[in-house]
Amino acid sequence: MKIALLGYGKMGKVIEKIALERGHEIVLRKSSTSTYEGLENADVAIDFSIPDSAVCNIKQCFDTNVPVVCGTTGWLEHYNEMVSLCESKNGGFIYGSNFSLGVNIFFELNNYLAKMMSNLKQYKVSMEEIHHTQKLDAPSGTAISLAKGIIENSDYTSWALENPTENQIHIDAKRIENVPGTHSVFYDSTVDQIEIKHTAHNREGFALGSVIAAEWLVNKKGVFTMKDVLNLGR
Repeated sequence: MKIALLGYGKMGKVIEKIALERGHEIVLRKSSTSTYEGLENADVAIDFSIPDSAVCNIKQCFDTNVPVVCGTTGWLEHYNEMVSLCESKNGGFIYGSNFSLGVNIFFELNNYLAKMMSNLKQYKVSMEEIHHTQKLDAPSGTAISLAKGIIENSDYTSWALENPTENQIHIDAKRIENVPGTHSVFYDSTVDQIEIKHTAHNREGFALGSVIAAEWLVNKKGVFTMKDVLNLGR
């Protein structure tokens, strides 16, 4: 499989290592200063760039008829636009706030727990996410996905970083050196606390999941998620 890497920072280099180990070829390593030359030769693209570049990268993939896996967060105000563009161009697209296989299992656990807790009004839900200091967006895309999962299965209506109202989930976003990603969901009552937590030890889990998603997406048309890739929630 020929892969275009859109974004060649720390994540891009880890993805490259894993892709090569799995027998794939890298035909483009795009940084912020390079062009898209070579994209047309790719079977699939993997975007781990920055929020300001992601939309342009995705559009370029659709225009070049290259399916794209995007793990960049912080650009989701344009997500519906990219979905419409994918459909109009008959492209292939997977966006994931987190491609770690463990995190996607954690998403399902979070949804299930939210359903179980929805009628237990004595518990108040809150969240904490911790990432490295280079992460540009807060809260993380993973935290937002977790919050959405709770909202879809409870009476909560939104999330807030500060001063949450009764129907908002408080997300405490922390930035600490050399933390790949830790996410916790808490249900607190006056008598006890229930906590579920996912801790990433390094970037390799995110990279492996994105390569698996790219392998799955080749020759497919449409908009998909990691639930499709991993056949979760069926």
